[in-house]
Amino acid sequence: MAQIKRGGKGVRRAAKASNRATTARRAKAKTTGVLDSAISLLPFTDDQLQRIFLAIIIGGAVALAWFVASLAGVPAMAQAQVATLASDAGFEVRHVRVTGTNRMDEQHVYSRALAQRDRPMPQVQLEALREELLELSWVKDARVSAQLPETLAIDIVERTPHAVLAKPDRLMLIDASGVELEPVSADNTKDMLLISGPGASNQVTQLDRLLAAVPALRPQIEAAEWVGNRRWNLTFKTEQVLALPEGADPAATALVKFARMDGQNRLIGGKVATFDMRAPPRLYMRIPGRSEQILADASGSGGVQ
Repeated sequence: MAQIKRGGKGVRRAAKASNRATTARRAKAKTTGVLDSAISLLPFTDDQLQRIFLAIIIGGAVALAWFVASLAGVPAMAQAQVATLASDAGFEVRHVRVTGTNRMDEQHVYSRALAQRDRPMPQVQLEALREELLELSWVKDARVSAQLPETLAIDIVERTPHAVLAKPDRLMLIDASGVELEPVSADNTKDMLLISGPGASNQVTQLDRLLAAVPALRPQIEAAEWVGNRRWNLTFKTEQVLALPEGADPAATALVKFARMDGQNRLIGGKVATFDMRAPPRLYMRIPGRSEQILADASGSGGVQ
């Protein structure tokens, strides 16, 4: 008689296997979905991502090659190989982005940065380029960075025009530390302090401290002349001149005293052409034609023979 075998256990095992496969597929789909979502948030195109992943794979091989080459005493060869691999993977300078230039001609920046174009990123000397940019008169500071895979980013911190320096043959914009920025025409110097005299550019900081002592008087000062490399003559917008004594402290004391006297007696805008405070605490004033008038009066009264 033939025997019939029951298949209950086999069916259950098949069902469990099918459930496990279904669960695995769902987990895989969920993981893939999460991974795809995460990758989609990255600021890269699919082509750039492929290059990055390729670079990571190549990087491991390069690191091993570098290590072996270093042991063999040929690190330069390894460095050249790294540059070649990076360039092949798309990691080379193809774009230069400059920010922070408002007054200066940014072409001066590009002329230096574009020398790095088409160069593999590992070979770009960021600090050397920064030092080269700092040689430009307008550049107070510069930040240079490589934004992978192909952009060289340069952020310029410009100097701020502060005054105008009168030189024998031209006018120059200068910043608050006396650095010469570029030539400027007289028409473009309106409301800017005109500084003159040999060595005056080295005294700009000291002059700022001096004028800061009289904020109410400062807008009326049109020019400052550094005389004999030791003291200042200040010219007001009324063309009147104030001669200050030597030394930072005596000059500040004299200027504050003059500001107080002007507030009480309105000296600026009056008949006096020159105020001389070089021998503090005395103040000498010269009125044009006053001496001649005195002589004429004395002669008319018979006082002068």
